[in-house]
Amino acid sequence: MEDSVPVPTSVPLSDWLTELAQPTGAPGGGAACGVMLGISAALLRMVAEYTDDERATASAARLAQLRSDVLSAAEADEVSSAAFGAALALDSEDPEREVQVREAALSAAASSAALGEAGAGLLPELRLLVDIGNPHLAADLSIAADALATGIRGASTNLRANLQTASRHGARRQDHPMLVAAVKRFAEVQEEAGEVVAKVSAGFDA
Repeated sequence: MEDSVPVPTSVPLSDWLTELAQPTGAPGGGAACGVMLGISAALLRMVAEYTDDERATASAARLAQLRSDVLSAAEADEVSSAAFGAALALDSEDPEREVQVREAALSAAASSAALGEAGAGLLPELRLLVDIGNPHLAADLSIAADALATGIRGASTNLRANLQTASRHGARRQDHPMLVAAVKRFAEVQEEAGEVVAKVSAGFDA
């Protein structure tokens, strides 16, 4: 099955990793989480393509779009991270710094939440492929679940950290209930993906 969904433009992986290692914060941890979620989507798609079932064929098409969604969210997170870093770099005597850091932190939190939500969209496909996936690709399915759990955990970590920074600069958590609720949702996704890893991996030692 050919990919008909456009994937956001990317640099070679080796170049991207070099950029990630630089002290710029863009790309940073959020974008790295996006890459992990993109890997999960790609591995899940591979399992679906190897599975002779109409439901798997439909899943493969959805996973192509989900992978694109995750990469787009990762690129958007990179932009938010750069703006957040610029706000933090403002002179401490700048009268606008408090407001700009607060707004940039909230924007970064929303970006982290969007990335996590894009990743959470992989969970139904993971559930499906656990049930119907080609058993010869159980290891790949487990790795995909692990990558999903890791990516979601990272997005949640960034979300919580950004909310904390925003709170320190005058934001009130109760004014952003959807962001707070996302933290709980991501914990549930992470837990379920981790359970899949444990369940599938346990079979390798039988």
